[in-house]
Amino acid sequence: MAHRLIDLSVALENDVPADLGPGPRIAYFDHDQTVGQIAQFFPGLRPEELPDGKGWAVEQVQLSTHNGTHLDAPWHYHPTMNHGERSWTIDEVPLDWCFQPGVKLDFRRFPDGYVVTAADVAAELVRIGHALRPLEIVLVNTAAAAHYGTAEYVPSGCGMGYEATMYLLERGIRLTGTDAWSWDAPFVHTAKRYVATRDASVIWEGHKAGRHIGYCHLEKLHNLEQLPPDGFTVSCFPVKLKAASAGWTRAVAILP
Repeated sequence: MAHRLIDLSVALENDVPADLGPGPRIAYFDHDQTVGQIAQFFPGLRPEELPDGKGWAVEQVQLSTHNGTHLDAPWHYHPTMNHGERSWTIDEVPLDWCFQPGVKLDFRRFPDGYVVTAADVAAELVRIGHALRPLEIVLVNTAAAAHYGTAEYVPSGCGMGYEATMYLLERGIRLTGTDAWSWDAPFVHTAKRYVATRDASVIWEGHKAGRHIGYCHLEKLHNLEQLPPDGFTVSCFPVKLKAASAGWTRAVAILP
């Protein structure tokens, strides 16, 4: 059977305003710049002896595990999960979580900074006619992706609140994702709520649900508007970084 693949990932690249902190720094070395790198391994080698006098292309990268499209491990949210168990790091996340049927919730209608509730999730599932099954991967389509590559990206989109996240986790979901910078509402909006209420529970509330039920989520997804509500599979295996809080992934949707 033929399949259609939709790339759900953004590229790691220089000078794209997609993070609150430092973005990737990628240094590129082309075939003319690297002839000397090859020659050091072969005494007496002259550049013209190589095919067309060319070396190899290579890059050096400096980045955070949370740059680009990545999968967050429970360790990122809190040192414990499941009410006291040590949180898993990215190299400990079960691989079967990362290759499962997908479901898309379309929340592009919600304004920037809106905190999605359990009732919103339930209503969207009714609208698309889908009953959640354990281990399905739930992707949230926000308004943020339309701003990717601009300074408006990080503060854009809605976020998933504690009760919305727990609604999913209590039904067996263990991996979720968003096209926004964060699973939670953008910090600039959360900060205003905190200043107005002095209630610290609003800070990172969706992430902190992992204290009670361990789960993973994808951030900085792309092309979610191309997906149907369901009927596709998500592949999002993370790079295996020992004891890390996250791992980069080439997330892909597979459609029949």
